[in-house]
Amino acid sequence: MSATAALSVIIPASNEAGYIGACLQAVLGSEPAQEGPREVLVIANGCRDDTAARASTFADAASAAGWQLRVITLEQGSKPAALNTGDTAASGAVRVYLDADVVLSRPLLAQIARALATDAPRYATGTARIAPPRSAVTRAYARFWQRLPFIHSGAPGFGLYAVNAAGRARWGAFPDIISDDTFVRLSFSPAERVQLPATYDWPMAEGLLALIRVRRRQDQGVAELALRYPDLMGNEAKPAPDYAALMRADPLGFAVYGFVALVVRLTRGRNAGRFMRGRQQTG
Repeated sequence: MSATAALSVIIPASNEAGYIGACLQAVLGSEPAQEGPREVLVIANGCRDDTAARASTFADAASAAGWQLRVITLEQGSKPAALNTGDTAASGAVRVYLDADVVLSRPLLAQIARALATDAPRYATGTARIAPPRSAVTRAYARFWQRLPFIHSGAPGFGLYAVNAAGRARWGAFPDIISDDTFVRLSFSPAERVQLPATYDWPMAEGLLALIRVRRRQDQGVAELALRYPDLMGNEAKPAPDYAALMRADPLGFAVYGFVALVVRLTRGRNAGRFMRGRQQTG
């Protein structure tokens, strides 16, 4: 039996063969987070590609870097089920939940470990950077989106969030909901959430139709939480954007962002699906 880990990184991965390698390389190349064993668990769920096999090829590199790598395969494609499976298998007091298409900067895990080294419940994340978009519409949307104050001060945690042991005790199993990241973030008050300066790269949806679909799903996720967990909504505390100033700074980005938001509002009620990647393509 392996030693209890000081830190566990849990990566749900569904058909992520093209992304899991870069994700794992970044994790294994991270600055040492703290003393003690470290483990990374890839939960390949519902895969029709070779995600699990590609992840398994990193076993030797993980061992050389001082990590234990475990790859667990689930037949069902379900992110909540993958998160719960990873939690059951993990032993670390610090839990880092990481999407398979996210690439961490080298200092981020060490910053997370230091921020969560307390007996008080804490939640931590890094500062997201949008991976370079290919489409002009996504470039404009992403440029404007990155100016929103919530992105820099709200510890949003999309694609990456982490909690310490006292924080993980805030909830039991992950519920079957659309927005696990928002559920976890709102399980903590603003004073208990930490946004760290170290960055991570996060891909955004490519193309107008994909942006609309993903934004619709995000809005549905928030509405679902408000219905099922209304007591959590008081922890939101999003800073209000100054849209007039943002429009003056980036008229084109404002137009694209506003158009996406308007279409989603006008088509409210249309089903966006239970799971959709932030990078989902059009066509």
